[in-house]
Amino acid sequence: MESFEVAVVGMGAMGSAAAYHLARRGASVVAFEQYDLGHVRGASHDTSRIVRTSYGAPEYVRLAQSAYRDWADLEQESGERLLTVTGGVVFLPVDGPYSASDFTSALHECGVPYELLSPEQVRQRWPQFSVPDGVETVYTEDSGIAHAARTVATLQMRARVHGADIRDRTSVESIVPDGDGAIVRTSEGDVRAGRVIVAADAWTNALLEPLGAAIPLDVMQEQVTYFRPADPEPLGPDRLPVWIWEDEECYYGFPTYGEPTVKAGRDVSENRMLPQERSFVPSDELSRELAEFVGGLIPSSGPALRTVTCQYALTPNRRFVLAPVPQHPAIIVGLTAGHGFKFTPAIGRVLAELALDGESTDDVSAFGFPTP
Repeated sequence: MESFEVAVVGMGAMGSAAAYHLARRGASVVAFEQYDLGHVRGASHDTSRIVRTSYGAPEYVRLAQSAYRDWADLEQESGERLLTVTGGVVFLPVDGPYSASDFTSALHECGVPYELLSPEQVRQRWPQFSVPDGVETVYTEDSGIAHAARTVATLQMRARVHGADIRDRTSVESIVPDGDGAIVRTSEGDVRAGRVIVAADAWTNALLEPLGAAIPLDVMQEQVTYFRPADPEPLGPDRLPVWIWEDEECYYGFPTYGEPTVKAGRDVSENRMLPQERSFVPSDELSRELAEFVGGLIPSSGPALRTVTCQYALTPNRRFVLAPVPQHPAIIVGLTAGHGFKFTPAIGRVLAELALDGESTDDVSAFGFPTP
């Protein structure tokens, strides 16, 4: 039986980043992906993802600060430009469930510069936004865009350069604890690993449930729409920041990026379906709701051009899980609940450190394994 120091299950963003950091540190690592690399069944495809330090909780702000350092290191090591800084705004209606003070307090605690803007100040600085009264806006200049598909491909290529054995179209059928490690049973045969990192997102419980360690996951199909403005120039990344609307229903969006369209989506659409039930067909109702919202916030966004689906696997309270399974510590789980891409290189490093060192140089105590 083949033997490796670490096996990684799932080669989306988090698994690819873990494989990259493991291989870069010289570990013998094998990584499995059940589909083709770069597939569209999960949550790591398409072009753009928002990157930001702007969170309402300091533990996420600090991890985002680490992630920015890891993004810079990845860009330098690979020679790829993966981030585009645009600045970013978070809109928070004063009568909504989220408080601007949570964001400003967390940013202040972590030393991140920010501005708290009134609707009039937003309209003066970015007349593209039609922000109503009664909305507070937190602006951070470090926010921007990560190229999603390019990032994942870069991590996979660099992992291979550093010696990772990446095996796509290979399903992991089970993980069997074995002494100080585990046997990974795959569709192409078994391997033994001292540690196993499970970065399988919505498929995670297929491997954890037989171990009595299932994590409650709320799995749903999400969708984003690209809108075609008549004049894309005022909506470019040098003139429009990335944006998030935090309310009972949350939305987010981007300036033009790589094409003359603006992309927007609703966060947590509650269109529930398991991976094996995925339709890949956008919801007409959600599309109409999104078009109405975006047209109100950015009147020049234009008509919908196309819609792309993806997948969320939400943990309780959307908390990250970056921790070993308590009863099987050789098995380490990475789950990011639909808001993790911005942290990709840092989470990959954290998972690699947990596998090789037993602890991380970042404080990830807030992201432990959920208790029943």
